[in-house]
Amino acid sequence: MTRFNDIPAKSEDSLSGLGFAVSAYFLWGFLPLYMRMLAHVPAAEVVTHRVIWSIPIAGLVLIVLGRTKDIREALTSPKMLAMGCVTAALISVNWGIYVWAINSGHALDAALGYYINPIFSVFLGFALLKERLTRLQWGAIALAAAAVVVLTIDAGRLPFAALGLTVSWGFYAFFKKSLPIGPNQGFLLEVLILSIPALAYWAYLGVSGSSHFSTDMWLLLGCGIVTSVPLMLYANGAKRLRLTTIAILQYIAPTMIFLVAVFVFGEPFGTARGIAFPMIWAALVLYTYSMVKNRDK
Repeated sequence: MTRFNDIPAKSEDSLSGLGFAVSAYFLWGFLPLYMRMLAHVPAAEVVTHRVIWSIPIAGLVLIVLGRTKDIREALTSPKMLAMGCVTAALISVNWGIYVWAINSGHALDAALGYYINPIFSVFLGFALLKERLTRLQWGAIALAAAAVVVLTIDAGRLPFAALGLTVSWGFYAFFKKSLPIGPNQGFLLEVLILSIPALAYWAYLGVSGSSHFSTDMWLLLGCGIVTSVPLMLYANGAKRLRLTTIAILQYIAPTMIFLVAVFVFGEPFGTARGIAFPMIWAALVLYTYSMVKNRDK
């Protein structure tokens, strides 16, 4: 039987890859609706349960795929553990900012952060890997930066939630590429590392009497499913799709978050956002066109 992690990166799109990736992005797009049901729970506690209850799900996937040997080897490798600690720290920061943004009336900032992310990744390639950028890519970066300036001037401060999501996910993806382990094993390694502080914090909440687990048990248990399933679907879908296809599909989730924020949560979409978001969308058009153009060469 073909295993998910045995499938090399594709130069052509596959139907299964499209199904995995689209499913992941739609689940991420609906995630704010789930998180809003936990708005009364502090973000740190929600992240704690996202970590803890992802472990049995991710572990079960590896058992089914017969890849438990890989995670055992990773746990005994100091280098692998050190790299896993870096990606685990970044993804936990990303989750914390995301949960706080959704549940404190800043879902539009979350959408903005994930819209900007692919453009930030291009900039990281230039800054850290000395990759050459095309004029279109520089134009996309300039438009995204100008949009942030517009929002900063309007609010009198930087859009910290959006930038925090962009930077944390951008660096997570950057370092994740250097983690010499399959995506499913890498995810389990990360949540196992995070389980140490997560379990300690959960114990503290129990002792202090501030835990919400007894009143919101099923919602908090469900955090494992809504966290691990989309991540693993995405990781396995990405292996079966071209980079340009993934680049286009990744707009699904922030677009859905944007629509939920405006039409379900009723967040205000004022003049500044009315200027900044079209600038971001124009930047994404330039970014996507540049990728498609380079692919066809």
